[in-house]
Amino acid sequence: MKDQSNIRFRITKDIIFKGFIVLFSVLSGIPLIVILYFIIKNGISAINWEFITSLPKPVGEPGGGVLNAIIGTIILIVISSIISVPIGIFAGIYLAENKQGKVPYFVRLCVEVLQGVPSIVIGIIVYAWVVMPLKSPSALSGGIALGIMMLPVIIRSTEETIRLIPNSLREASLALGVPYFRTILKVILPAGISGISTGILLSVARIAGETAPLLFTAFGSNFMNWNILKPIASLPLVIFNYATSPYEEWITLAWGTSFVLVVLVLGLNLLAKIVARKWKVQF
Repeated sequence: MKDQSNIRFRITKDIIFKGFIVLFSVLSGIPLIVILYFIIKNGISAINWEFITSLPKPVGEPGGGVLNAIIGTIILIVISSIISVPIGIFAGIYLAENKQGKVPYFVRLCVEVLQGVPSIVIGIIVYAWVVMPLKSPSALSGGIALGIMMLPVIIRSTEETIRLIPNSLREASLALGVPYFRTILKVILPAGISGISTGILLSVARIAGETAPLLFTAFGSNFMNWNILKPIASLPLVIFNYATSPYEEWITLAWGTSFVLVVLVLGLNLLAKIVARKWKVQF
């Protein structure tokens, strides 16, 4: 009798514990659902062909679009990726290949600290180092700020991916007389392409919605600008400017721009998962 009561008590505890897990899992997804609901509800009405393919219009004129901000966001992502991807990959390889030592320890410490630095602080630093010498905000300075923010994610994902690759691949290549640098380029990197690519896409998704550093560096523009040494628009800056305006038309455009940005970020995250599955190498 006592054994049966103990069994029932344990089963009850197990059911309660599983119930709490399900409850907290559902609660963790509610904020995202609420955010997506309000963005879709308020932003879908602003989405049309003109909104995607036209430039902003002056105050008082209905309509207008965010084509310049979409192109500007793409330009900023390209600039930041050109800066951060090579540095991040090779730094990650260095840390994975050199686990011990003062220099690797110092580099890891810098990466961890950089990952925790607020984005607005990075914006101020780039403003002092790049914007002031150039005498003007620009797409280049904005790309540098975003590239700095991408570095920790790329470095850590590359390091962790390289560490998961069996040493037997590296040893087999070196045993055949292949130089070390060619082993890295021809054996290690292809084997880790899935994890590295996923890290890059996730870092791009992270910086795509950043506003604070761009306030000091890219500044924004109402025109289509292809010159990377001039101020440039971006989706987060458009949302900030429109959402804080007193005009109802602009607030509606801010919701529409938020919808576009959320679709972009969700698309990048989905692409990262697809890449991780399609290019995954089994060892």
